[in-house]
Amino acid sequence: MATFRKRSGSWQALVKKKGFGQIARTFNTKAEAEAWAKVTESEMTRGVFVTRKEAENTMLAEALDRYEREVIPAKKGAVQESMRIRIWKRHPLAKRSIASIQGKDVAAYRDQRLKEVSPNTVRHELAILSHVFTIAVKEWSMDGLINPVRQILVPESPPGRDRRLKSGELEKIMTASGSEVLPDIVRLAVETGMRQAEIAGMTWDLVDLKKRTITLLETKNGEKRIVPLSTEAIRILSGLLRRLDGHVWGIQPRTIAIAFARAVSRARTAYEKECKEKGIDPDPSFLVGLTFHDLRHEATSRFFEKGLNPMQVSAITGHKTLQMLRRYTHLKAEDLAKMLDG
Repeated sequence: MATFRKRSGSWQALVKKKGFGQIARTFNTKAEAEAWAKVTESEMTRGVFVTRKEAENTMLAEALDRYEREVIPAKKGAVQESMRIRIWKRHPLAKRSIASIQGKDVAAYRDQRLKEVSPNTVRHELAILSHVFTIAVKEWSMDGLINPVRQILVPESPPGRDRRLKSGELEKIMTASGSEVLPDIVRLAVETGMRQAEIAGMTWDLVDLKKRTITLLETKNGEKRIVPLSTEAIRILSGLLRRLDGHVWGIQPRTIAIAFARAVSRARTAYEKECKEKGIDPDPSFLVGLTFHDLRHEATSRFFEKGLNPMQVSAITGHKTLQMLRRYTHLKAEDLAKMLDG
């Protein structure tokens, strides 16, 4: 029979059975303790009980620390992953044993975070917690551990962005950049469809101006990609001064995003001032809600507008599936009707 005792506001359940020894676990309420004891005794009787001792003795904070040491360094998004780890370590759940965390606990975390941040941010935070549990079972031999993230509904993925550049936006952004390199980076992004991390990591030894290619050894999907260069891209790169360290830009990916956001903000301010001087109402969507990543969307859309097929576009951009490329085509029914008569 199980016994129960109250300790410092919590309830401890102790189950003792021949062949298994004594197993104890602490819960917030007596009802939870009794439910756990009932399931545990049943599993012992049926011979399917698996000890969760290691998981019960490991705090979530300890598991997060180990995950950060052993798993994150090999990931491409190591910086972002570490930031999410820190968020979890500040939460009260971090002080609980990894075995005691249930779906309802994670659901409560999800609901609270959705009041503070975007659904996509919550998705990323839940994903890393889920992976911690997966690694704990598969790599750290924490038998009997149940992944609580799989017991809840995760916020749906947001729809892909489809922001296209409006006429004049690009020129105003580059004028307002206040940077010697950002205008060239922006132009190259539109010409190649490269991600900001891919642009930031460019080195001259992987740029071949004669063959008109850039080789990317490190990409988001982990595969090498060779990006063809347009005449305009060649012109941009040919006009750059060579750095002694071999890097094309000598800038971090996040720095590019921040510099672009500031340039957009300054361009919008200048645009509103211009409209005021002319006595006209500014377009509420002009130079609003534009990110550096939208340049990749713009470039991909332009590739389709030039007549490239999905296979050709994917070879340039690195998109893995047709589904990922569908939102870039912007096909109109009236245009398709004309093609049927061609």
